[in-house]
Amino acid sequence: MAKDQQHPVLYLAAFLFVSYIIYNRLSLYITRRRIIKQHGCLPNPHQFNKDPILGLDALRINIHHAKNRSILDAQLRRYEQYKSNTFMSRMMTMPMISTIEPENVKTVLSLKFKDYSFGARKQAFAPLLGNGIFNADGERWANSRHLLRPNFAREQVADLVAFERHMQLLLKALKQKNGQVLDLQEYFFRFTIDTATEFLFNHSTASLRMMVEGTDNEKNEDAVFAKAFTVAQADVLTRIRLGFLDKFRQNKEGNDAIKICHEYVEQFVDDAIRWREEKDAEKAAGAEKEEERYVFIHELAKQTNDKKRIRDELTNVLLAGRDTTASLLSNMFFEISSKPEIWKKLREEVATLDGRLPTYEELKNMKYLKWCLNESLRIHPVVPGNSRYAIRDTVLPLGGGPDGKAPLFVPAGTLVGYSTYSMHRRTDYFGADADIYRPERWEHLRPGWEYLPFNGGPRICLGQQYALTEAGYVTVRLVQEFKEVVLKDETGVWVEGLTLTCCSGNGVKVALTPV
Repeated sequence: MAKDQQHPVLYLAAFLFVSYIIYNRLSLYITRRRIIKQHGCLPNPHQFNKDPILGLDALRINIHHAKNRSILDAQLRRYEQYKSNTFMSRMMTMPMISTIEPENVKTVLSLKFKDYSFGARKQAFAPLLGNGIFNADGERWANSRHLLRPNFAREQVADLVAFERHMQLLLKALKQKNGQVLDLQEYFFRFTIDTATEFLFNHSTASLRMMVEGTDNEKNEDAVFAKAFTVAQADVLTRIRLGFLDKFRQNKEGNDAIKICHEYVEQFVDDAIRWREEKDAEKAAGAEKEEERYVFIHELAKQTNDKKRIRDELTNVLLAGRDTTASLLSNMFFEISSKPEIWKKLREEVATLDGRLPTYEELKNMKYLKWCLNESLRIHPVVPGNSRYAIRDTVLPLGGGPDGKAPLFVPAGTLVGYSTYSMHRRTDYFGADADIYRPERWEHLRPGWEYLPFNGGPRICLGQQYALTEAGYVTVRLVQEFKEVVLKDETGVWVEGLTLTCCSGNGVKVALTPV
């Protein structure tokens, strides 16, 4: 074709391309205007970021608060500053809505569950967690939940004998300090990784035993894993904060830690697959033996022989099983160790056991213990914030207009974040003293979506009862063994220690007096 004949074709192609873009944009605008009008949506007038393109000012502010361990309080003050329970922001190129309206949270997590996904968060979690239950969407998530749900039946959750074995080691380790000041949080994290690994792998990291016997060794495989798991979780949080900028980061420490975690878990996966093959052979020969006790990893191996799938699910559950319970115990003991009247009430309630070990039913029926746990999860939720990514145009019931009472339009591609930490401090739900740890408020509280310690909707935490049972059991046993616990923190002020969960940033330094 001659050169002068090509020009009309190119012009026509360019015209059609531009027309197509204009048509799509116009159609999208009309569709969105229809949705806005249909639902009576109004814009939200509160904008956190001043930089309208990348929101770099908001990023700088958040980095500052992260360094100063004040992210949660800064969020809370923001809602107070705007006198609004919903405000707008921007995370680089992504528009963001922040809210502490229970009806909005209910809509995102339950009523319009299918309008949202995890979005880019999956990429940050994937190096460590793969495609397990906490990092999967859609059908894969449903399959993961179906795979794991049977493993959290009451008979597994109520196995207090396993807790007591590790409890004996915890008590020995604590009593070795002979009333000296110790960081109780370190002991709780050791306890929960020991119990979680035994529950999941049929092999405990035994970090408390090493502490008691004085055999802590940085070269020990279990100790190396426990340390690497902590580093790998911190790395995930860094990936989340950096977003697409993470690809430009030198990250040998994080990548090495993730590799150690995967290799550690994979050895137990290999053992479980071999166990299944042996069981299949026994069954084929008509000589199958019933397993003596429940083993989590064996139950997974019965359902799938996909090694990566098993590894991913185990790593996901370990994250929850270890960190949430240890953080709950640490936050609660930081509070009650400065309030002797609470310890006294707990001792009075536990005294009804006459020194014997509690049963599962007795634990469930201890009212004041339950109030203490609930109050800790309220004032220091172990997952203090979360978010979902809108995969289609949708609507929140509140947040629009100057008073925030009108519906708010959520365009596809918007991140909706909710701060459980701030929502749990709303005085209209929890009283004028909502920022104070006071278990007695639970005598009459019957909260709905304004109290969300274990998420809600279809993705509500499968291990909720496991975590509460373990935390309750540890508390009762400590109350039985120690007549006094006194906070020895120099400031006496709880500071956030924010990773994927939230514990006490300065630890829990206490002195314990044995009975």
